[in-house]
Amino acid sequence: MSKSSTNLFFFIAGAAAGAILGILYAPEKGTITRKNLGSTLDDYRQKLKAYIDKLSTEQGEEIFTAAKSEGQRVINDAKQEAERLLQDVEDLINQISTSKKA
Repeated sequence: MSKSSTNLFFFIAGAAAGAILGILYAPEKGTITRKNLGSTLDDYRQKLKAYIDKLSTEQGEEIFTAAKSEGQRVINDAKQEAERLLQDVEDLINQISTSKKA
């Protein structure tokens, strides 16, 4: 399991444990407890969404960096191949011009 997956698991487990303990030890009426629970769940939902957004942004940056690196490698390979082909064409032109002179 990756570090981010482990962190997400513990975040969700902690949120669930906190919600359960809050319900079990709540000294308030049921309606107030439900209202507080709903508010707490909304807070956790927002925190979870922010965490997921952060993860997707970090992964997006990693993917972008990898794609950029791979793209640069492809460009360099293409440039080297083009230079090799140009040299082959120049050699061929030189061979043709020397055979015409002979």
